[in-house]
Amino acid sequence: MTRRLLSPFLLTLLLAAAASAELRLPAIFSDHMILQRGAPDAVWGWADSGSRVTVRFAGQFHSTTAAPDGKWMVRLDPLEASAEPREFSVEAQAGDTTETIRLQDVVVGEVWLLSGQSNMEMPLKGYGNQPINGSNDAIAHANNRNLRLFTVPHVAVAEPASDVVGRWEPSSPAVALDFSAVGHTFITYIQGVLDVPVGAIDSSWGGTPVQAWTERSILGAVEGVDLTRQRNRDQDKPEYLYNGMIHPLVPYGIRGALWYQGESNVGEAHLYQGMFSAMIANWRDRFERGDFPFYFVQIAPYEYGQNNSAYLREAQLKTMLNVPNTGMASTMDIGLERNIHPPEKIVVGKRLAYWALAKAYGMQGVRYSGPVYREMSVEEGAAVLQFDHAPDGLSAFGAELTGFAIAGDDKVFHAAKAEIVRGGNLRVSSDAVPNPVAVRYAWQNWIVGSLFNNAGLPASSFRTDKW
Repeated sequence: MTRRLLSPFLLTLLLAAAASAELRLPAIFSDHMILQRGAPDAVWGWADSGSRVTVRFAGQFHSTTAAPDGKWMVRLDPLEASAEPREFSVEAQAGDTTETIRLQDVVVGEVWLLSGQSNMEMPLKGYGNQPINGSNDAIAHANNRNLRLFTVPHVAVAEPASDVVGRWEPSSPAVALDFSAVGHTFITYIQGVLDVPVGAIDSSWGGTPVQAWTERSILGAVEGVDLTRQRNRDQDKPEYLYNGMIHPLVPYGIRGALWYQGESNVGEAHLYQGMFSAMIANWRDRFERGDFPFYFVQIAPYEYGQNNSAYLREAQLKTMLNVPNTGMASTMDIGLERNIHPPEKIVVGKRLAYWALAKAYGMQGVRYSGPVYREMSVEEGAAVLQFDHAPDGLSAFGAELTGFAIAGDDKVFHAAKAEIVRGGNLRVSSDAVPNPVAVRYAWQNWIVGSLFNNAGLPASSFRTDKW
């Protein structure tokens, strides 16, 4: 399951296989695969031109004719979740010749697509000298045939690829240790709650910008984006990773997507909301699943140097507030000053799972978001802030509230005192600012967040001004 970069030789073989006339399925259709329940799942592949192709699964059969270029596609009727291992077969008939592919141990449940850069890609075993807290316990308990894992190798190409290399595998300690820690935690958590099979497709690549995961035609419509900018690495070029690692998966049936990325775009925070929103719309359009759930991780505090990552975190927060059916897991409390890969990936995976359980699966009572600033008023020389997603109030869990600054009309910010007051509001003040106009919280690269709701979910960094 170890991630690898495909060589030009393997890519050539892949393209040659795609062009061959024999009956073939994309790699995403393999033994041990999981199909998305409750959806008209697409099944596609290649066969001799004019062949009659029939797909059989779970008592259904659907037939079509292969096009002149050999491509074919059918859609299954919506399926009920089932952990029963069943056979999935595809038959192509041309004249007196019949070819058949039989896949074994196919189940039906929930499928999630994972993507982003190194913090999503980071495996349960960690990176060299960079651990995942709690990983050994997670790996030891990873033997679960109702969890299915698929890893997409690194591929960056100028034109849309027709396929990837890979296969579905049931979760086991040997497989899970190389799989995304965030992704494995997420599916483990929701599988335990929903009691249906859950699968994850990990298509991520460390150190890559959002532009690489989006089609050029979509990026070109985003104000301010320069598509002529020279990029030395293929994996940084607009749409190259979409072409190699997302397009070949379209339109496989998924429930939704998880995203952990942004570190490579901290120098372009002013463009990020537009680019990220465009990418989400791009994927939703291509997978033909409507506005499917899209949950993402806000980048953690880290010493980026000259670029203030608070602006990138703000762009992510604004994306959640403006793009329907999205959700953001804040990590303001678990960053590391000198390591861009926080070890609390299991915490992150669970925070994403709360979003899915509450919003995608409608589970009442599950808190899923940290406090989100709503509005400010001024009372007796202090700023009073109100928040959404804090129905049971705010908390610092016994610690001091830190990281607040306040300013008047002169736009000069001073360190401020913050305290939780009536109704779960926050009172922020400073003797140096008798007439406050604006408040900022955690508006810097490196800080340990101090503001939470009663569920222990941290607030994002925020500002009340637009200066």
